[in-house]
Amino acid sequence: MTRTFTVLAGVVTLLMLATIGVGLWYFVTEDRGRRDEIFVSHFVLGLCTALGILLVHCIIFTYFLGTGRWVKEVTLAYRLPDEPWHKATRELKRRTFPPALFAMLIAIATAAAGAGAQLQAWHWSIHATLAFLTVLINFWAFGVEHRNVTANAQVIVDVLAEVDRVRAAQGLPSNAAALEEEAIANGRSPG
Repeated sequence: MTRTFTVLAGVVTLLMLATIGVGLWYFVTEDRGRRDEIFVSHFVLGLCTALGILLVHCIIFTYFLGTGRWVKEVTLAYRLPDEPWHKATRELKRRTFPPALFAMLIAIATAAAGAGAQLQAWHWSIHATLAFLTVLINFWAFGVEHRNVTANAQVIVDVLAEVDRVRAAQGLPSNAAALEEEAIANGRSPG
């Protein structure tokens, strides 16, 4: 997940910067016909950027909800202690959700301010200020998310190692061996 998140965060960062760049281009262009074309590009990029921001942070929400639930279920099934693994996933989720939510909300506010600026109901500077805040808040959120996704991945590795230790102590095959046996029994190729 760390690699996937890094790629998605990079794409969203490029989208944010491109959207701001095209917005600034629109602002300095004086040719009326050209401004209309640039506006459409800015609008489409802004829409894609806002949706991309929402997508990336929703994926992070889903990731932490899913892996947290998985660690909880494994902890219960193998009678493992709550600490350190399940507690760690809860804490990582709690530290990750506020920055991700703020990043999503500022993107929504920026898009709304863009609509307000387009309709000339709000001054353009509100939209521009929110756009730069969106970049800063998303950089902060991406940093928190990356750090916590990396830590969560290590928790999963540690849980799997502990499960293999418990299984070995009970004379059972490792997870990998059990999955391979199951695949063969179901007529699938292992791996």
